[in-house]
Amino acid sequence: MYENLQKETACAFNELCEASEFREGSLIVIGGSSSEIRGGHIGKDSSYEVGTAVVTTLMKLAEEKHLELAFQCCEHLNRALVMERSDAEKRGYGVVTVVPWLHGGGAFATNAYYHFKDPVVVEEIKADGGLDIGLTMIGMHLRRVAVPVHLKNSRIGEAIVTGARTRPPLIGGERARYKREDRI
Repeated sequence: MYENLQKETACAFNELCEASEFREGSLIVIGGSSSEIRGGHIGKDSSYEVGTAVVTTLMKLAEEKHLELAFQCCEHLNRALVMERSDAEKRGYGVVTVVPWLHGGGAFATNAYYHFKDPVVVEEIKADGGLDIGLTMIGMHLRRVAVPVHLKNSRIGEAIVTGARTRPPLIGGERARYKREDRI
């Protein structure tokens, strides 16, 4: 069962990365519900093993692509995020004191906390894109302007998967141009 979850996770993440053209060092937020993956309701059937399968797959792929990850905790920890200390410090994110566990943070955040080399928890980030696995509401952690990425690989287990990327705001109105021309 877990091999299939790993495959579905890899397909969704790779599709998001391909569609979004993230730069090296981009920060990707991951929200996930192991309960939803198992076919239950968010927060009602958490599974550390399901979290392990998904989180470790994402960590491996992100490392290969030179991307940074932040895993969103559940609502009981106010959707704080687990990330590597070096990534948080580089971005100037303030660290909070809490250790997520299965029923206070969720399976994804707990796995991230115990699989990262030097994990910390922060209250908020501004990610370049993200994966929302099980409708966990990652939007609060995305930069302006968020753009949906419609994934063909839109399920991991039973959970609905949505993707997002961000872009700078378009300014200037009707006289503005948004693509560089060969000549002036």
